Amino acid sequence: MNILTGIILVASVILDQATKKWASDALKSGSIKVIGNFLRFTYAENKGAAFSILQNQRIFFIIITLIMMAVLAYIYFGSKTSRPSKISIVMIAGGAAGNFIDRVRLGYVVDFIDVRFGSFYNFPIFNIADSFVVCGTILMIILIFINKFEKSETDGF
Repeated sequence: MNILTGIILVASVILDQATKKWASDALKSGSIKVIGNFLRFTYAENKGAAFSILQNQRIFFIIITLIMMAVLAYIYFGSKTSRPSKISIVMIAGGAAGNFIDRVRLGYVVDFIDVRFGSFYNFPIFNIADSFVVCGTILMIILIFINKFEKSETDGF
């Protein structure tokens, strides 16, 4: 693992856990409006997955996360991938690790970022770990579409 990807992995977990600790301490008494009604910080305990699906399936999520982390580690260490690809992998792994820590330690994932589009749509509450997983996945998809996920012999990364 190179220094940059190591820093991203560690920083994503630390940032996620620190913000969840803050949310647990500061938000249980109520929401904080950040940008009007568009962005709030609202404490929520999610015992499911994204969008709160599959509630109360803790063991299932722990097993799936361990399998996914093993697959990501295999791709990262066992294949020739470009540096941007490795960054996308560690972003996904860091986010997964942050939520994994919550599931094992608390039995649920702490969510607190609450985005609302007026009365039209309330986006499901999420956290920093979720953001890392989504951004890492988007980066990976872009790299696959532009054919830069795998490292070639002439790849300058």
